[in-house]
Amino acid sequence: MDYKQILTDIARAIVDTPEEVKVEETVEENEVKLTLTVAPDDTGMVIGRHGKIAKAIRSVMKVAGNKEGKHVTVEIE
Repeated sequence: MDYKQILTDIARAIVDTPEEVKVEETVEENEVKLTLTVAPDDTGMVIGRHGKIAKAIRSVMKVAGNKEGKHVTVEIE
């Protein structure tokens, strides 16, 4: 499963400047770490009020990872 592409598609659907979305992926055994970078003006849109959107994104990615027995974490910069 391409976790990087899934996260990129989700983030591009949320932000105003989708061309600024960048995702870096680090894989170690069963752990996948994704770092999401967006334009400074779009950071609030990705995090949401009280972090609700960020929590939802992390939940979706965690479920996607669980299907393949991988631990997926998402960091937003």
